[in-house]
Amino acid sequence: MTDFTMTKDAEGVATITWDVPEKSMNVLSFEGLQTLNDLVEDALGDAAVKGIIITSAKADFAAGMDLNVLATLKEAGAEAVFDGIMKMHGVLRKIERAGMDPKTNKGGKPVAAVLPGTALGIGLEIPLACHRVFAADNPKAKIGLPEIMVGIFPGAGGTTRVARKMGAMAASPFLLEGKLSDPVKAKSAGLIDEVSADPMAAARDWVLNAKDADILKPWDAKGYKMPGGAPYHPAGFMTFVGASAMVNGKTKGVYPAAKALLSAVYEGAMVDFDTALRIEARWFTSVIMNPSSSAMIRSLFINKSALEKGAVRPGGVADQRVKKVGVLGAGMMGAGIALVSAQAGIEVVLLDRDQAAADKGKAYSADYAGKGVSRKKITQDKADAMLARITATTDYNDLAGCDLIVEAVFEDPKIKAEVTAEVEKVIADDCIFATNTSTLPISDLAKASRRPEQYIGIHFFSPVEKMMLVEIIKGKATGDRAVAKALDFVRQIRKTPIVVNDARFFYANRCIIPYINEGIRMVKEGVAPALIENAAKMVGMPLGPLQLVDETSIDLGAKIARATKAAMGDAYPDAEVDEVIFWMEAQGRLGRKAKAGFYDYDDAGKRQGLSATVKAQYPHAKDQPDLIDVQHRLLFAQSLEAVRALEDGVLMDIREGDVGAILGWGFAPWSGGPLSWLDMLGAEYAAERCDQLTETFGTRFACPGLLRDMATKGQSFYGRFAPKVKAA
Repeated sequence: MTDFTMTKDAEGVATITWDVPEKSMNVLSFEGLQTLNDLVEDALGDAAVKGIIITSAKADFAAGMDLNVLATLKEAGAEAVFDGIMKMHGVLRKIERAGMDPKTNKGGKPVAAVLPGTALGIGLEIPLACHRVFAADNPKAKIGLPEIMVGIFPGAGGTTRVARKMGAMAASPFLLEGKLSDPVKAKSAGLIDEVSADPMAAARDWVLNAKDADILKPWDAKGYKMPGGAPYHPAGFMTFVGASAMVNGKTKGVYPAAKALLSAVYEGAMVDFDTALRIEARWFTSVIMNPSSSAMIRSLFINKSALEKGAVRPGGVADQRVKKVGVLGAGMMGAGIALVSAQAGIEVVLLDRDQAAADKGKAYSADYAGKGVSRKKITQDKADAMLARITATTDYNDLAGCDLIVEAVFEDPKIKAEVTAEVEKVIADDCIFATNTSTLPISDLAKASRRPEQYIGIHFFSPVEKMMLVEIIKGKATGDRAVAKALDFVRQIRKTPIVVNDARFFYANRCIIPYINEGIRMVKEGVAPALIENAAKMVGMPLGPLQLVDETSIDLGAKIARATKAAMGDAYPDAEVDEVIFWMEAQGRLGRKAKAGFYDYDDAGKRQGLSATVKAQYPHAKDQPDLIDVQHRLLFAQSLEAVRALEDGVLMDIREGDVGAILGWGFAPWSGGPLSWLDMLGAEYAAERCDQLTETFGTRFACPGLLRDMATKGQSFYGRFAPKVKAA
């Protein structure tokens, strides 16, 4: 079966139907592109055909390009990428011109696209080349160009067509932010043309009645002017200056796709349409050949999707989908877990020590649902149904019938042990018990359970409803069914899971704490906090280490430091950091919550700038370090811990190391994650840089044995450890 098939009816309408075998959503391959080209040529050359409709046999139109095709092209080199993209432009341009006379712009055949559901990436770029786009009135459908989110940009004409159709300013949310819209909002924005309860009938009627003027694209008409103004127009000039400032402000220059996209729009706006497509193809080729794009695609699309589909799920374990979950503790974390569980259709028992606390936890979901209703993201009926699934209680007996317990009480082993014992009196023998903890060893906590093989760690990140990562921690006795249960639960609530083995701080906190500590060390050394914070942001971290510790609270950092020192004794490496943290704690500078930390805050908690009080205590050194040295200290502090986690067996799959780092604490997404970043540097250079940093700053930068071995052998992490997976 081919990806595209065509039927012709007696009234002269040729319908080209997209249906990729064995795929839940259509994706475009070059074989499929060739088939589409051949069918379009057939229809255009058939005198009996009056017009063409392109649609899908599936519930959705298309998910985008088969990214494995781009990977294959990249391996063949830049010329192959450029030629492949120009071939795509040729097919879509053939659809757009539809056989019309190049001089008179008459005589073409109308081509309509019918979108039954979601249309993303190339799944929207094909319709954009058609003369009119009809979408089903399907509020669940998503329409947009999300390529920028995985390190590339719309390179099959989408960038050029959307910019010329809407103007640079109106196009920017869809191109530079990857904004997705439902059909009604997409029509309102001007991205598509019509929304209909019966889009096939509407498209058919339009195709049979369209005139020459109806199928001529504005940019092919004489006297076309870009909406909002081209770059050399006064209004357009201000638009492009603003867009450039916005892109650089948001990306700090480390995301090549955003800069390339803006360049393609800017340069393309000053030439004819076909030349603009060539410019777009050249910039797209540049991005594809950049290692950042490959790393982002691999981590944020291929690896993330694989983990969400169960790539690390134990084999031979039956479906463990959760029907009823008990959430212990109705604080912010427990309330968030209850919310996402109820949203997923799971019955929830939210338990706390007193009814007022339990009710407050449920009220968190009520407030969230209320905002959703007011913004028309959810109907009142659905909001009511979601809230009805949450039972707020103080009675442990209400946990009877739960097949999963998620404990989210205080980070105190004694309290957790007491709760575990109480719960196990009422739950069924096959119920899995999960503890939500960010630091306490799972194997030790499991000693309070009479069923340690059914005891597991689930580390949610706050706020639960916004953070996409969930870290699942296996204790020494944790069995496969508990792991499968946790993974299936995370999949139900539409989060991305990683599974790690039990160790101090697990994986995420193990890597993020050295990042924070390195920033604080530099403050003590006299490095200007503004240099530290901006160096972090300029290398792609969402928050500088000082802002991050202010947000998470400095007293929490002090508590972790004391506990870690007690556990490690003489091996404890962070005494220099503690001096700063304990001074801040003594001064009451506990971060945003105290309206004083490394930053000053106003009464509303808004940051006012870096603190003069901290500067007075730790004056700036006369000689400030190079930007690259500061950035390397911050990135290597995290990346070397990721390597050690892999070396120690805490990480069991390098995909989880990279995906977990990006989703968990925002490790420079442009790099694809810490292990991908080290692959970009090359093991040999990374090991050499470790030696330099160690000599200057200390043994915390000592090259791990695994990295040294890879440097000696000329290996990369993805060359040595990448699991063999099926093509996406």
